Amino acid sequence: MTDLLLKTTTSTDDLCRLVADLLIKRELKLVTAESCTGGLISAACTDLAGSSVWFERGFVTYSNDAKMELLGVEARLLRRAGAVCEGVARAMVVGALAHSHAQVAVAVTGVAGPTGGSPAKPVGTVWFGFAVPGQVVTEKCHFEGDRAAVRAATVHHAFYRLAELLR
Repeated sequence: MTDLLLKTTTSTDDLCRLVADLLIKRELKLVTAESCTGGLISAACTDLAGSSVWFERGFVTYSNDAKMELLGVEARLLRRAGAVCEGVARAMVVGALAHSHAQVAVAVTGVAGPTGGSPAKPVGTVWFGFAVPGQVVTEKCHFEGDRAAVRAATVHHAFYRLAELLR
């Protein structure tokens, strides 16, 4: 199955199960650091029975203070660039690994809407950070739709990219 086909035809639940299987197979644990999704990625993980084998913990760091206190994101980075940027996504994913016992991490920070957007960072803008052994990757996506749609697409993409990176 091509990666694009995997992304477009596989449900979020199935992608989560795939990530779980890949983590179990490699004896790795996952940590999440979530802002705009408010814990939805962690919730999807813990919806699976037996997730304690591969899911280590989740950080919901919705406020800038939480990002700084729980993940070690630097205040000057947040002041300079705002919470929705590549540097913050990278700092969140690195901080999640540093403040957990996991070897794999995903972080998300974005503008889910319906307010809070700007010309530079319109509603639907989401920065992702991914960490797998030996690699940290960041990427920006833009998702269409209302708040619920942006958040659901963010969760789906998080699992899709984790599966891709772990395969």
